[in-house]
Amino acid sequence: MTPPKPHRVLLDRISGYADEAAAYMRRRRVARRPFARLYYPDGRSADHADDSRVGAELFTAAGRLIEVAGKRPKP
Repeated sequence: MTPPKPHRVLLDRISGYADEAAAYMRRRRVARRPFARLYYPDGRSADHADDSRVGAELFTAAGRLIEVAGKRPKP
């Protein structure tokens, strides 16, 4: 049996890394969901998904704040 050609070993290794990176990005994209994070004065924080009642209220309030800030005249 002849040993594999050097460029094929390198190509196989790079292909493996690329496959792992692509799988990581797919998993990350699937798991990434919008959320609102609140920070409290005592240092704790709480995450609220956009499909929860509190999360929906936070997203609505944030949208209104962005809308109001956009109407402000630029200095």
